[in-house]
Amino acid sequence: MDFVLEIKKFINKYIFRKKYVRKGACKRCGACCSRIYVRHGKHTINSEKEFTVLRHLHPFYSYLRVEGKDDLGLIFSCSNFDEEQHICKIHKRRPGICRRYPDEIIFSMGACLSEGCGYSFRPIDKFADVLKSVEKRPLKNCMIFSDDIKIDFSDVTDENPQCEESD
Repeated sequence: MDFVLEIKKFINKYIFRKKYVRKGACKRCGACCSRIYVRHGKHTINSEKEFTVLRHLHPFYSYLRVEGKDDLGLIFSCSNFDEEQHICKIHKRRPGICRRYPDEIIFSMGACLSEGCGYSFRPIDKFADVLKSVEKRPLKNCMIFSDDIKIDFSDVTDENPQCEESD
């Protein structure tokens, strides 16, 4: 079992370049179908003119309605979410963006999962393992300043850093 988990970890980390693994299942709350920010390329859609053009390029955009706008961009909701039954009207043929939701890209945009969402993200590497790998690295070209002391680690070859009183 540990071997299988290590293979999955390797694939996610080094092939898919992921930092997190998605866990859980959908609770059909619909939060992911409202207050949506959509990225196209490397940026979030932030103008209705851009959105109008994109609607003609990809069918997914035709499912979205503009609900508002803020500093991040346009805010959308999906017209295929049935508010009363809490289901997607096109679930079996829903777009790839919906099939992959939630993806760790939302963290890079500064977003988070809705409260009560059935999904969660777990780091692929445990914090303790990351800390150990960082602690093993030698300090190079590193300077630490405080009010009275300057420590220069750029020429450190052993555990005796050069300390100087600062002026």
